[in-house]
Amino acid sequence: MSVDLSRDVSIDDIKAARERIATGIDVTRCAHSIPLSELCGCQIYNKADFLQRTGSFKERGARNAMLLLDEEQRRNGVIAASAGNHALGLAYHGALLGIPVTVVMPDYAPLIKVSTCRRLGANVIIHGGSFSDARTQADILAADNGLTYIHGFDDAAIIAGQGTLGLEILEQVPDLDAVVVPIGGAGLIAGVSLAIKSLRPEVEVIGVEAENTPCYSAAMRNGSPVMIESQPTLADGLAVGQIGDRAFAIARQHVDRLVSVTEHDLALAVYRLMELEKSVVEGSAAAPLAAILSGKLTHLNGKNVALILCGGNIDLTILDRIIEYGLVADGRLCRFTAMISDRPGGLSELTRLIASTGASVKDIAHDRAFSGADMAAVKAVCVVETTDRDHIDRLHDVLRQAGIEIVSE
Repeated sequence: MSVDLSRDVSIDDIKAARERIATGIDVTRCAHSIPLSELCGCQIYNKADFLQRTGSFKERGARNAMLLLDEEQRRNGVIAASAGNHALGLAYHGALLGIPVTVVMPDYAPLIKVSTCRRLGANVIIHGGSFSDARTQADILAADNGLTYIHGFDDAAIIAGQGTLGLEILEQVPDLDAVVVPIGGAGLIAGVSLAIKSLRPEVEVIGVEAENTPCYSAAMRNGSPVMIESQPTLADGLAVGQIGDRAFAIARQHVDRLVSVTEHDLALAVYRLMELEKSVVEGSAAAPLAAILSGKLTHLNGKNVALILCGGNIDLTILDRIIEYGLVADGRLCRFTAMISDRPGGLSELTRLIASTGASVKDIAHDRAFSGADMAAVKAVCVVETTDRDHIDRLHDVLRQAGIEIVSE
């Protein structure tokens, strides 16, 4: 006989969690974004939970779960497997509450999350190349050392804590039509969807997963959670091999729609949030905006939509790549190879023509080895700043009219 796991969490549990964690959790803003609204064609409200102390919504569930421990459990300490944000939430609130914390992280966990977790006082163990490997090791350590395992997305107290975010959104956006929520293990969307559908069932709840980690859609096809093989993704916070049983039982009753987004969608959404909102978020937090920018949610046009920006702990080493990727996507950075004269004045004429269009040269490299048999000509590989794609087209036209051949774009 199957057990209805969805009954383990109720709206009353979420309301109780909100009161329980109030002294240690910020009520983050959910502000209307004019630039994103203009870009997306709907009224966008950003729920900025990346502004929590450790940069993630995970603090909500972590604090709720730890406050529900008995004295012996608090004394012995807790353990969890986490790619980072759950670990950070446990580490921070464990220190505040005097509870020892051990976290096991897979080796793909971003370095910023590993170092911050250690700085907050947790015992950090790096183990395995997947979340499943880290979880297995955490289970072994829990049994050997009498530690309480706190699941990052399938514990009832965790789900109730995450649901407090949904209560806040309903109060902050009274005319809400839809909320778009990232899906990894589904603890967040389980709690948020339960809170919203319990109080405002007409509000549409939309889940977003990364194409490289489609554990929710796999569970929907299978009828229950199933292990999948995840691929590397910018949304590392969504990279779990299997959705939670309890989280899935709750979410499948309340989630109205599911969309998946590509790595291109995620990178562009991170870039747009930096550019337009001056907000630096991680890939998983950008997933809701990525879903809208992908064109898969056009039915939201003109509606009031809340995006849950759930975390801000992006690995800083990839930010420059994302910025350049966004500049290329917008036509604000282009690269082309032109065949020019290798005699005096050839390069200066090329740069003069580029400047005449209002473009700015970032870099030029000569490629003599692969320029062919004409010793009087050389390939010039150019990286140029432009304003948009029309500007790039005008630049290419000017070069061609001057007799300069563009051999690759």
